[in-house]
Amino acid sequence: MSDDQPPPPGWGQPAPPPPGAQTWPPPPGAGPPSSQQPGPTQGWGGQAYPPGPTYPPGPTAPYPAGPPAPHPAQRLLAAHKPGAIPLRPLVLGDIFDGAFRIIRYNTGATVGAAVLVSAVAMIIPVVTGLVTGSTGGLDLGANAEGLTHDQVAGLVTTLGSFLIGTQLQSIGLLFVSGMIAHVTSAAAVGRKLTMAEAWAATHGKRWRLFGMSVLLGLVIVAATVLVAAILLVGILAFDAPLGDTVLVGVVLGLVFVVGYAWFWVRVRALAVPTLMLEPVGVFGALRRAVRLTQQQFWRLFGILLLMALVVGFAGNILQAPFTIIGNLFLVDSTNSYGLTLYLLLTAVGVVLSSAVLQPFQAAVNALLYVDQRIRKEAYDVELLGRAGILPG
Repeated sequence: MSDDQPPPPGWGQPAPPPPGAQTWPPPPGAGPPSSQQPGPTQGWGGQAYPPGPTYPPGPTAPYPAGPPAPHPAQRLLAAHKPGAIPLRPLVLGDIFDGAFRIIRYNTGATVGAAVLVSAVAMIIPVVTGLVTGSTGGLDLGANAEGLTHDQVAGLVTTLGSFLIGTQLQSIGLLFVSGMIAHVTSAAAVGRKLTMAEAWAATHGKRWRLFGMSVLLGLVIVAATVLVAAILLVGILAFDAPLGDTVLVGVVLGLVFVVGYAWFWVRVRALAVPTLMLEPVGVFGALRRAVRLTQQQFWRLFGILLLMALVVGFAGNILQAPFTIIGNLFLVDSTNSYGLTLYLLLTAVGVVLSSAVLQPFQAAVNALLYVDQRIRKEAYDVELLGRAGILPG
């Protein structure tokens, strides 16, 4: 199109509105549009729109900020703690806190198993007392010559059944300790085992665990008998004076205490988790326990001693009310079921303390095993692989 030719009709002119369309008058003082493009109050085809309301400018409110992105160190920390413990060398707080976490989040496989075992074992002396009829109280003041034959028989029966129940409870809690070793290993990578799964995990190792416990117990008994035999030989064969006998007894006692501390830390503490979590036998587990605790005696001794003090103190507190009330029933001659009530209350105290303290003690031992392997064998890398954080 040349410059001297006129534009076609309607070019630059707004199109007429369609028939029946409503048109809006221009606002007062408004001139003709300065552009053929639609403005704020002019629509396409010439249709005008009323101006919208105007507001004074005000402060612009920012959009609410979302949660800040996690720091790389926080992501790394979360990745290194997929379960109950951080996967790094553990300190005392990590071990005790981890033990309580394991008990809290795996109650069935820890406290539940301990309660079940202790309750079944402690039923034996109560049932024995009811069946044999040895349920009366002990009136020591009624007979100047002492206990009657019936009372002696009742006491022997009661103490025997209580001893049997205690031994069965020890065996059951030993198996619970083996279960808790697997529970701890699973909790370290964020897995939770049920009681049935933890019991199934001990398959093939239960008799080895029992045999190892008997072996370790025989070692302690043999050491005790050896110390007593040396004292008896010195007294009877050499007719040693009393002062020398006492001095030798003190020295032997100190040697026994030191030897037991070494045996407890270097062998016994990590023997159960080592046997349960590694493909080794009884003697292989004992050798591994000695190797894992090498050059770590004083640190492990301090942690284990503190654990023993906590367990002993808490156990006495938990059992004290039941023992005191049971003794009151036992010496009450007017109560025909004093002995049965004594046994029942004592059993309740034993079950309660065992349900709380045995899982804690077993969890601490298992965490010490994990800690020693992390320090000596980079076990944390293997656990990270099992947790799916590292390719394993």
